[in-house]
Amino acid sequence: MIARIWRGITPADQADGYLAFLRENALQRYAEIPGNRGVHVLRRDQGEHTEIMIVSLWDSLDAVRAFAGERAEASVYYPEEDRFLLEMEPLVRLYDVVDRVEDPAQD
Repeated sequence: MIARIWRGITPADQADGYLAFLRENALQRYAEIPGNRGVHVLRRDQGEHTEIMIVSLWDSLDAVRAFAGERAEASVYYPEEDRFLLEMEPLVRLYDVVDRVEDPAQD
């Protein structure tokens, strides 16, 4: 399994709007791609800025490429995102998932 980690920073007063944008656009796209195993969206408020991190899990690098294109490590952006983000990071981080502990309470 592959973890794909993307990070963006938005002005704090635009964070809620950006998260709504992600829910309406990007997160649905993740779910529709075969090989996607889930997405976690993390938020960290830091004064005037808010950091948003998206951790998505994928069956394989081929599944990541089905989402991101041939360069699996390339960031994927919608044209509207430039109104929210302070900068557009060109790359994401990819990790091999080597261990995973499931929550036994969810059985």
